[in-house]
Amino acid sequence: MHLLQLQHLKKYFATQKAVDDISFDIEQGSIFGLLGPNGAGKTTLLRMITGIFYPDSGEIIFNGKKFNALEDVSGIGYMPEERGLYKKMKIGEQAVYLARLKGLSKTDAEKKVKEWFIKFDMQSWWNKKVEDLSKGMSQKLQFVTTVLHEPKLIILDEPFSGLDPVNANLIKEEIFTLAKNGSTIIFSTHRMEQVEEICDHIVLVNKGKKILDGTVSDVKQQFKENHFVVGSAENIPDISEPALFDIFKKEEKKMQIKINPAVKTNEVLRFFMDKNIEVNQFAEILPSLNDIFIKLVEGTNAARQFQHIQ
Repeated sequence: MHLLQLQHLKKYFATQKAVDDISFDIEQGSIFGLLGPNGAGKTTLLRMITGIFYPDSGEIIFNGKKFNALEDVSGIGYMPEERGLYKKMKIGEQAVYLARLKGLSKTDAEKKVKEWFIKFDMQSWWNKKVEDLSKGMSQKLQFVTTVLHEPKLIILDEPFSGLDPVNANLIKEEIFTLAKNGSTIIFSTHRMEQVEEICDHIVLVNKGKKILDGTVSDVKQQFKENHFVVGSAENIPDISEPALFDIFKKEEKKMQIKINPAVKTNEVLRFFMDKNIEVNQFAEILPSLNDIFIKLVEGTNAARQFQHIQ
């Protein structure tokens, strides 16, 4: 079942096409990656999904009907990249206040906040002010206030920014748990390694247009280039067979090869065995998402930005 469907969305600012005819569907319970470099149109898309902006044309279908910001916003939790906490307000009071804005009673709000504060080891923060928190601590609080009202759709824009590895893993595990329990999650980032680890399905946008849409595994299969790694317990001699494969990296006990498209992998494996090389590793090398995206936007500013984050 599709929880969210975007149909031919367009949003222009003066002469700039921030979102230019973008369509895609998001399955209920999935972790969906919305990817792209800065200025690609991601934030504009998210603001239309949350009702902050209205599209110039196109339609948003949420939970089976046309999206109505006034009616549907309580079913959405949005954690923007630009954090929106009140710096002078006490943390416990603020979390309860934000939960009540999402429709929870005071009793339920206090109960939910306490449960999440215990889960994230935040009990001692209750009377602290946001301005006294580190960036990572503020990030945890922002995550809690985004999800505690159990929204159907959770939008996380760069949720790991400023987090140490322990707390990043804590948030990551909660993302998996929320999806397992039925929440649908849009994860927006330009960090490709996080996407590969977390997301089921991805969309890449660049300069306001959708340029890639599919599951992580399907995208990798689509862009694979017949690269394989061959490993042995012993040193591999300098052998090659241009009719079968080309070598593009060689180490003592391992080599990376590109098999010719017309050749079956079994033929290559048999070649090494016929040379009395004891093969203990023979596996296809699939491209990383980062490599794929650089290839798709090669020669543009986006390519340089993706390369910069490696």
